[in-house]
Amino acid sequence: MAKPRKQLHLGAFLQGVGHHLAAWKHPDVNPSGAVRLDHFKHLARIAEAAKFDAVFFADNVGLPAAPPGVQTKGALPYYFEPLLLLATLAGVTERIGLVATVSSTYLPPYHLARKFATLDQISEGRSGWNLVTSGSDFEAKNFGLDQQITHATRYERAREYVDVVKGLWDSWEDEPYLFDKAGGQFFDPAKLHRLAHRGAHYAVHGALQTERPVQGYPVLVQAGSSDDGQDLAAATAELVFTAQQTVEDARAFYSSLKSRLPQYGRDADSIKVLPGISPIIGQSEQEAQEKYEQLQALIDPAIGLGLLSGFLGGFDFSPYPLDGPLPSLPPTEGWQSRQDLFVNLARRENLSIRQLYQRIASARGHLTVVGTPKRIADQMEHWFTTGAADGFNVMAPTLPHGLTEFAQQVIPELQRRGLFRTEYTGKTLREHLGLSRPAHPSQILPSPRTESTPALVDA
Repeated sequence: MAKPRKQLHLGAFLQGVGHHLAAWKHPDVNPSGAVRLDHFKHLARIAEAAKFDAVFFADNVGLPAAPPGVQTKGALPYYFEPLLLLATLAGVTERIGLVATVSSTYLPPYHLARKFATLDQISEGRSGWNLVTSGSDFEAKNFGLDQQITHATRYERAREYVDVVKGLWDSWEDEPYLFDKAGGQFFDPAKLHRLAHRGAHYAVHGALQTERPVQGYPVLVQAGSSDDGQDLAAATAELVFTAQQTVEDARAFYSSLKSRLPQYGRDADSIKVLPGISPIIGQSEQEAQEKYEQLQALIDPAIGLGLLSGFLGGFDFSPYPLDGPLPSLPPTEGWQSRQDLFVNLARRENLSIRQLYQRIASARGHLTVVGTPKRIADQMEHWFTTGAADGFNVMAPTLPHGLTEFAQQVIPELQRRGLFRTEYTGKTLREHLGLSRPAHPSQILPSPRTESTPALVDA
């Protein structure tokens, strides 16, 4: 019997009224959708009807200041707090995964463990946590700091943070409740384990009051592409979002990340890599190009420059001519992989500062594909079948129109090729992704401990 063809995974990355910087100004877009709950309910239903693996919400924890000489006036990228938003969307969907970004730098691990355990329970096993470490001074200043913690320290802390969160999710074994009225036992005390963790950055001694997540652990997601980010992902992540501009760069990242897995006792299928893709779809190549040019014409140069500056640590471009080359940039403690991507793109294609911000305006450094549904499916298939991706995080340029177009035009093309599901076969996000459910430590044979491994003690 022939082995079933491997299928790709798709996330619907939902942001405001679209990922293009000028989406809110497009004549077909209602900009008020960015601040309306019904808009996001509608998007989640579109994505679920199309059988996406998950919807995904990015986030940061602050409002960036405008760079020198630029007035803040563009659309806010993140308006709703993502966990509260996903809890609401869990009630209007049944199968699609629900992934939210939460920073490990500014939320104590107990809070995060409880929030995601609750989301996993109320969604019946559909939650995922995208771990970020936060890479900006404007966020740090909201938490009593003058500047962000160094890049290496953030990732070192994040590694321990994940260990603590997993230990808290293991506070309870599966099915701990007895509800024994006659015997006076609400739960089985033998299935309660209190965490006893004291590490370099965190000390947590207690048990989570929330039952173990339906999935064992919510799916662990990571989006860093630097060396520190790849090491953290190889050790902890099960789904990785990344920004790559060429199939060659994507293959190199894919290979680099998956080659790190054996040192952590993991195999290649234990982690799925989903580059971002922003599809601009037309019934002809000319129509697609015209749609792209219409969006590009709406870019406010000041907002475009502000976007570029924000990703480059607030770099002041005011002394440099917009039509001149990208200047040399100082090392950053912020988004190192994104800075490398932008610099490499500008140098490779000889882009001016203006041309660079115009290029990233559509998807902030993620791949933008302009063309017919067939051409877009061709490119996705090429990346998928040549070792560059396990799927894609779809970043519609406008919402809801761009997501609807992808669902109605590109997904059927992928389905005709046998590359994407026509129905859900599982109920949890882990099942959608083909990931195993982690067993409780009490069910695993003892293995040598390390100092960073959280200890579980009996109640």
